[in-house]
Amino acid sequence: MDLTEIVRGAFEKAFQGEDFSNVKVVPATDPKFGDYQCNDALKVAKKVGLKPRDAAQKVADILNGDATSPMKAEVAGPGFLNLTVSSEWLGAELSSLAAAPVCGIPQKGKGRRVVIDYSSPNAAKQMHIGHIRSTVIGCAIDRIFRALGYEVIADNHLGDWGTQFGILIKGYRECLTQEERDDLTVANLEKCYVLSAAKAKEEDGVWKDACRAELVKLQQGDPENLALWKKFIEISIGEFERMYAKLGVKFDTYRGESYYNPMMPGVVAKLLDMGLAKESEGALIVDLADENLGVAIVRKSDGGYNYTTSDLACVESRVKDYDPERIIYVTDDRQQLHFKQFFSIAAKMGYTGVKLVHVPFGLMSFQGKAISTREGNLIRLEELLAEAKRRALAIVAERGGDEALAEAIGYGAVKYADLSHDPATAIDFNWDKALALEGNSGPYLQYAYARVCSLLEKAGSSGDGTFAVATPSEKRLALQLLEFPGAVVRAAEAYKPSVLADYLFQTAQLYSSFYQSSPILKSEESVRNARLALCALFGEVLKTGLGLLGIETPRHI
Repeated sequence: MDLTEIVRGAFEKAFQGEDFSNVKVVPATDPKFGDYQCNDALKVAKKVGLKPRDAAQKVADILNGDATSPMKAEVAGPGFLNLTVSSEWLGAELSSLAAAPVCGIPQKGKGRRVVIDYSSPNAAKQMHIGHIRSTVIGCAIDRIFRALGYEVIADNHLGDWGTQFGILIKGYRECLTQEERDDLTVANLEKCYVLSAAKAKEEDGVWKDACRAELVKLQQGDPENLALWKKFIEISIGEFERMYAKLGVKFDTYRGESYYNPMMPGVVAKLLDMGLAKESEGALIVDLADENLGVAIVRKSDGGYNYTTSDLACVESRVKDYDPERIIYVTDDRQQLHFKQFFSIAAKMGYTGVKLVHVPFGLMSFQGKAISTREGNLIRLEELLAEAKRRALAIVAERGGDEALAEAIGYGAVKYADLSHDPATAIDFNWDKALALEGNSGPYLQYAYARVCSLLEKAGSSGDGTFAVATPSEKRLALQLLEFPGAVVRAAEAYKPSVLADYLFQTAQLYSSFYQSSPILKSEESVRNARLALCALFGEVLKTGLGLLGIETPRHI
């Protein structure tokens, strides 16, 4: 029974002929104001010629006079409606939630398709701590949208084309030993790139010219250079997938810069035909000054293309291949101007049927220091995950845990340390906070799940499927559990997994208060069964929610 629909109906009955489609019921900000509240009488009063309190009282009288209404309404303050629901309604709603697939998450996205573009490391380089944010935020958004019924295309837009491959090919041939070439790894590719790039900076320019010549041969389809390039990409993707497997990340496609490269001349031709691009100092630009977005270069003076051209080709390809409702890009906030320019040009080109969304995230520092090569703390992702596992093992070994459990706890800690923050904020990664068993951390939530599993195993039952909420702590937890589907929807609408993380932490805290104040196993049978059912529902909500964040939920810790 939807409370918003009931209250909306009361408004319509009280003030016939008005539109109340925007009336909504929300959780109360404080238990002393009831269970739910509706503030719309404040907006409606002027339209109907009444004082806000009088308008609210008229609605309250209708709600309280309806014997079938599951709530008691009271008017407070200038015209707020405070709503207190009946125990019968609450028990019925909890039963419905417990019986619903995926904890009642609405299938709002059924029949709709989205593309999510995230992670996007550069080929021939090892992933490092700087790749964490795009990868885990993007993966969580991916999981949340899938849970809502959307068809999701997760695309990894690799940096797999450009000047660096001339440097790499030259370095591969002359900076590596035969043994390193025979057993080629991403680490060796990175090594040869660093050595070759250093030589390219030499004053005589000989090495630099040779690198450029190798690049030209590659661009012209030279069989030998093309075979090397394909080998580099294959090895890179293999290494990336090894890291992604540790993080539980999967992509549907790997379409890098090279995939869109042949399309870029056509994009530029279209911009010229539409009168959107013009020449400026030998380059082609789109002038967006009237939108305070400056100038976007779409073809450089040397004839080369850039990210704007590539992204325009990319949106053209995705619209043609997938016909998505929206395309979501998860990148750091330093690229905000680029995306504003790109989105504006795409709209001018006619791509208005697809919603383009940029989810910018703040930069990550490590233990209070900026992450950079110069600082010497550009930690490889593999090293970060190995350290997370090592530290977690030191914690779980005392409880008889093994390496698999340490991975679940350690990797979950790394993810949650990111996902518990609003993506837009800069964050500082700290080992002690990330792995704390108390406070807002991944291990705390995983431990909360393990505790409820232990309780249910000890009880040998998850209750009899009936809910009866009696105490204040039970009611607060029950009302919070009913908000889970809405929390998932809000996280998707805001493109912020942190909304879901906040909800899960608050729910775990309410469960802890309930557990401490409400005897369960020693209670009278009917109370015991009802409380066990509430515990089981909490466990299911927590497991489902952490799963959407890509965090495992071991049953024993």
